[in-house]
Amino acid sequence: MLRRLLFLAAACLLALPAAAQVQRNFPQNALRGAIVFGQAPEITLNGQPARLAPGTRIRDMNNMVIVPSGLLDARFLVHYTIDLYGLVKDVWILTPQEAANKPWPRTLVEAQAWSFDPVAQTWTKP
Repeated sequence: MLRRLLFLAAACLLALPAAAQVQRNFPQNALRGAIVFGQAPEITLNGQPARLAPGTRIRDMNNMVIVPSGLLDARFLVHYTIDLYGLVKDVWILTPQEAANKPWPRTLVEAQAWSFDPVAQTWTKP
């Protein structure tokens, strides 16, 4: 377990120069949250139990797709979308630069009340 986390941390550090070059555009329905990966499809999202949808896409800081089985007990700040059944559909693990982009809605109510600029990838509170 510790070896896996050290490997993941080392991979993230080595990829930092590449991460700076990746410009990701998040959809307007993407919310920000804290995720802890459990035994797939179980996760904890913002401190509450949740589930990954079948076919969930999880993207690391370099926008590469990764499988949830390699993330057991890992914690990340993410953007995520929810499907029609309330399951987590898409997950993007945030880079430090993306995490610094504030404000970003954490709830559907906030997302519906705020204004989104998809080109600048910024939200404006009313």
